[in-house]
Amino acid sequence: MRADRLVSLVLLLRRHGRLSAAALAGELEVSTRTVLRDIEALSAAGVPVYAERGRHGGFALLPGFQTELTGLNHDEALALLVAGSRRGAQAFGLGSALASAMRKVVDALPESHRATAAGAAQRLLIDPETDLLSRRLVAEEVPDAIVTEIRRAVFAGHKLRIHYAAVHQTPKWRTVDPIGLVTVRDHGYLLATKSGADRTYRLSRVLAAEELTAPAQRPDRVDLDRAWQERSTQFRTGGDQVAVLVRVDAARREDLLRTALAVRAEEPDADGRLRLEVTFSDPRHAEWALWQLATSAEALAPQWLRTALRNRAAAIAACYAVSS
Repeated sequence: MRADRLVSLVLLLRRHGRLSAAALAGELEVSTRTVLRDIEALSAAGVPVYAERGRHGGFALLPGFQTELTGLNHDEALALLVAGSRRGAQAFGLGSALASAMRKVVDALPESHRATAAGAAQRLLIDPETDLLSRRLVAEEVPDAIVTEIRRAVFAGHKLRIHYAAVHQTPKWRTVDPIGLVTVRDHGYLLATKSGADRTYRLSRVLAAEELTAPAQRPDRVDLDRAWQERSTQFRTGGDQVAVLVRVDAARREDLLRTALAVRAEEPDADGRLRLEVTFSDPRHAEWALWQLATSAEALAPQWLRTALRNRAAAIAACYAVSS
């Protein structure tokens, strides 16, 4: 159940006063069954939603609640819409706004429900900083001032000037037409165009940003999910990428996929292992990734990769050889 849909449901009821399940389903683009489940979830959380029977009935909020949820500013409302991902709020520079907005939501609950809500919050932990193997999950740090300037240009539809440090290049200023912001696995990206060509910029590599007054050249509506999929496909199929055929233990499959760019083919092997064709960004990336898996994976092709891994293993063996 997505947090942004629940917030949208409450806002719809606040705006219209009373709506039927069918009308809410149409507004939220979900089934009426999903709306009914969402209504139950809101009621359980202490939001005073009630049903009115009859021909002109529907769902509504208690009148007093309509004036309780006040004081949310633009960033706080926006933070609630990305509250389904706490790290997403951090990536877009909305972490403090999210905390402030959630405090106001708690304050808006009836007093009898506040203790229950606070207790429930203590029972939930989302995206801890380490996983079960104590590996620290480090989110990229981007100065709030930079993210705020980028965010303003995106929402206002203005051109944006950024000082960008591309990989292996000297940082330079460039003017772009911002389209939207995307966060993936704690990494934030700006989708934009430059002179009409699609461009994707990693937020952590933006050294400075300036919103301009000139309007951005971009469509009024955008399907960010589709745009991201298209750019991901371009990234996976371009550059100096290499394809590798590998046999891997089923238990280490996810470890392999976390380092590979894409999976082109996959099938079970005769001995219970998995045979996959995966792509890596370059030869060095492929060698590093397969070395991490040790004997849990075997590179079958290309031959240069097998040779590189064999030579690396021989060098390690020689280093630790028993001296006479």
